[in-house]
Amino acid sequence: MLNYFTLSFRKEISLRELPESQEIILQSSTRKLTFNKPSAGLKTAVKTLYDTGGTVSKLKHIVQQSDGIYGLLKFHLYLQKFISLGWICHSVFPLATAVPLTSDYQFSIPVVHWQEQCFTLSRFAYLHQVAGQMVLESPLSQAQVTLLDWRTVALVAKLSQPQTCSTLVSEIPGVTQEIGQQFLSLLLATQMVFLPEAENAALAQWDFHDLLFHARSRQGRHANPIGDTYRFLGQIEPPPAIKPPMSEAVIQLYQPNLEYLKTTDSPLTYVLEKRRSLRNYHQTPITIKQLGELLYRSARVKNLINSELGEYSNRPYPAGGGLYELELYPIINTCQGIDSGLYHYNPLIHQLCRISEKTKGVEALLKEAWYASGQQDMPQVLIVISARFQRLSWKYESIAYSLILKHVGVLYQTMYLVATAMNIAPCALGSGNADLFAKVAGTDYYTESSVGEFMLGSKFSAMDRATGFRKT
Repeated sequence: MLNYFTLSFRKEISLRELPESQEIILQSSTRKLTFNKPSAGLKTAVKTLYDTGGTVSKLKHIVQQSDGIYGLLKFHLYLQKFISLGWICHSVFPLATAVPLTSDYQFSIPVVHWQEQCFTLSRFAYLHQVAGQMVLESPLSQAQVTLLDWRTVALVAKLSQPQTCSTLVSEIPGVTQEIGQQFLSLLLATQMVFLPEAENAALAQWDFHDLLFHARSRQGRHANPIGDTYRFLGQIEPPPAIKPPMSEAVIQLYQPNLEYLKTTDSPLTYVLEKRRSLRNYHQTPITIKQLGELLYRSARVKNLINSELGEYSNRPYPAGGGLYELELYPIINTCQGIDSGLYHYNPLIHQLCRISEKTKGVEALLKEAWYASGQQDMPQVLIVISARFQRLSWKYESIAYSLILKHVGVLYQTMYLVATAMNIAPCALGSGNADLFAKVAGTDYYTESSVGEFMLGSKFSAMDRATGFRKT
């Protein structure tokens, strides 16, 4: 451990003294350490870490002066424990402080040849404002680095290009080469900076946004609240379970007889094995009855539940917390019994609500799907899946968007299996234009925009395939 870092407890660590029992209690949100009748030097060192912080040399001097060599060895073990618990911040004044985010924190600095080696900011590192301070973070790191001075921002900016310690501190007022080395050591220890050749093959294949999303929506590399925290309870009303009608032009859809289907449907294993993505369609298009059956079997509301914490529902596919944030927008290109255009599906009353005719924007969404599916046949029906984001973010922190993508996946599979059982052609898509959809549907991009697309069409019969029939 290098002596030039100033060590201090994280702000979240509390310290209590109990004079009656002669105890000192240190506590985080998850751990508690109790010191029974601590020695004078240990007590002073712990209070120094809590109050102002100090270098390792200063802390060791405090302990050794009062407790001797044995007390010093004991304190060293305690200090390593504090660091491994993620309780200790490392600061390089006046530039930056590394704040640990995990309870299995490691702070180690590789051997560096300061005169020879160059350093570059990791492509995964990003700088943003948090509570009035500039913070450097990375999905590679178990810590965040709080920037304490405008010069630190300048140093980070220079590190976008390879820098030696000398070139890094040049033209930065008041930052000596010694302070520059300390700052680079801090960034190396927190994996914000790498030697140019350091990235391995696995990291090379990660996109920045994918790795950040993975790290921040799972526990282990951040200290953000996670799960059902209900952070907006009492501040913002939760969005309703059912989206209000988008127009008065509605179409009541066909409801299949589920009791009859229970006895006549293909077995689950057969449907699973037959499931395929099909992008070529028969010249006779899908019907409104088939579309109604697929939507009913895949996405209808079975029942609506009211509670003190908002509305919930049950539907054929699973969803976190019963919140069901996904909305379905069938775009009709060609479908027997229904005019072309953009519709919204009401899952509670099993209706289609007409939003618009087949405008240029609607045609552009169909064409986007055609490109995404390999430019075979234009979809007869394109179901755009959007998310009302606040249905989940009102209740959940850190995991809201990852839940949305999980829900898209289970809805995809549900529609695949239903379409296969119905003998119509399904195909889920891997990409879509969320901005274009929001403009066409008239939604706010940040309130509701698209997160998935699913194509439907009529299927070739066995006779068609045998005779090589194709639509012209």
